[in-house]
Amino acid sequence: MAGRRSSKAFDDAPRPKLDKATLKKAVRIFRYLRPHRLSMVLGFLLLLITTGLALLFPGLLGQLVDAAKGDASAQQQLLADIDRVAMTLFAVFLGQAVFGYLRIVIFNRVTTDMLNSLRTDTYEHLLRLPMIYFAKNRVGELNSRISADVSMVQEALTSNLAELVRQILTVAAGVILLATVSWDLTLTMLSVIPLVAIVAVFFGRFVTKLSKQVQDKVAETSVIVDETLQGIQNVKAFANERWEALRYGRVVGDIRRLALKSGRWQGAFVSFIILCMFGAIVLVIWRGVRLMAAGEISTGELVTFIMYSIFIGASIGGLPEVVNRMLKAIGASERLMDIQEEGTEPVSLTAPLRTLRIDGAVRFENVSFHYSTRADIPVLRNVDLSVRPGERVALVGPSGAGKSTIASLALRFYDPVTGRVSIDGKDARDYDLTALRYRIAIVPQEVLLFGGSIRENIAYGKPDASAAEIEEAARKANAHDFIASFPQGYDTVVGERGIQLSGGQRQRIAIARAVLKDPAILILDEATSALDSESERLVQDALDHLMQGRTSIVIAHRLSTVRNADRILVLDKGVVMESGTHDDLIADTNGLYHSLSRLQLQNA
Repeated sequence: MAGRRSSKAFDDAPRPKLDKATLKKAVRIFRYLRPHRLSMVLGFLLLLITTGLALLFPGLLGQLVDAAKGDASAQQQLLADIDRVAMTLFAVFLGQAVFGYLRIVIFNRVTTDMLNSLRTDTYEHLLRLPMIYFAKNRVGELNSRISADVSMVQEALTSNLAELVRQILTVAAGVILLATVSWDLTLTMLSVIPLVAIVAVFFGRFVTKLSKQVQDKVAETSVIVDETLQGIQNVKAFANERWEALRYGRVVGDIRRLALKSGRWQGAFVSFIILCMFGAIVLVIWRGVRLMAAGEISTGELVTFIMYSIFIGASIGGLPEVVNRMLKAIGASERLMDIQEEGTEPVSLTAPLRTLRIDGAVRFENVSFHYSTRADIPVLRNVDLSVRPGERVALVGPSGAGKSTIASLALRFYDPVTGRVSIDGKDARDYDLTALRYRIAIVPQEVLLFGGSIRENIAYGKPDASAAEIEEAARKANAHDFIASFPQGYDTVVGERGIQLSGGQRQRIAIARAVLKDPAILILDEATSALDSESERLVQDALDHLMQGRTSIVIAHRLSTVRNADRILVLDKGVVMESGTHDDLIADTNGLYHSLSRLQLQNA
């Protein structure tokens, strides 16, 4: 059933480690910032300014306290000093507000443009990936990568990176400023930092592991939702709503368990940080009061030192959470870069399609093939076959004989392990892949329609087709009458995967799409095997018109549909066993074709 796959693959998947290779791969995402490097420099300059302005506050506050304790006999000078410091503080706050606003706007614009490019590149790269990649990876997980992971990177670059830099600057500059006030108090406060740092390192590694586990589980929920909704008809037909709910609930429960575990550890660490920081502040105040009593520092200097200590403590306390979010973003970046590092097919998304002139002669020369995921199971064994231009050749045989694989090789979804496939005498690998596929059309057994209108689905065969061309293609596919019967005609929305249409109607839309494409080579992959008699008659009539004058490779399960083929090839276990017309093959009572025909008549 669609969607019913074990979640064990996720649980057993290796967890990426935060090593040099991981960081190197994740840092590659910053190449998207290169076009905006001047804006980023300006943004970090503004960040530096706002951080510096923030660090002026404790010093000015200390001056304000000392000014208030000035000589009461010089009342006029005292008030002037207080006014000067207050105005300076106001200017600092105003500068922070203005420069902070500009920084946020710049970072937001840069990251928005950057992530737009990242999303587009990742999606376009997915489109160029070969079929084998999609055979090994689940669509729901890929969808999660391009949505959830990109969003995580967006959050990191929009706010977390700036916050991390700000807090590091605050700690570094704050310690320097503390030293200018009092070395004695600075050493007292810094005595707790090594302990905090050691705990932070061990905590960071543990929480990073938990965070990645949560991310993987969240991705698994996306896979379950995607597969369940795509296969909702099967879910309901088998009355398995409860089973799917339980399956989803188990994963959500795992997420809850991991999130609660992560929350407990984060809570413990934050409490530890608070205890250390406030303990250090109490220790500083105790030591400072003693130094003030000894006349070594003033009241204002003590206030300044305490404020700097609070600033530094708050920054250190916030660092673990910011670092944790950055580590999540590094993991997300690594997965996105993994996708972008996958080898692609030589297709172009920007170059205009050039019309490839081919006659349609197809030849398989000593072709052997196996899927890379099942290298020990040969699918085709030394297959030799040829199809002349305009010839109608049928491929028949038991399930698993290799019929659909021949179609996949003709479309270059895969390349032969040995041997070669040639088109008009030229190796198919020597053609421009996009141009070659544009001259080949396939009508599959299970037609996938997109969720738009009938017009959009037919036009998929030729996106720039006019309304007249679309209607003409529909007429040739015996689809115009049922389309015209709908209130909205060609603008009727077909629903997800074409669920609003019957199987026969979907097939005729697919045929109209192929008619509009006007291919030189046509592949029909059991296009009528799942239809009722009336729908089969209409579809078969449309297919007969479509095949006229084109090289046609017909993969059939029902032998009755291929009797009029120019030639029939019988495959079994990846080998071409027989070749000839229907009359020739049916006359051989010891042949596989005769046996298959007799079996179908018995089951009819």
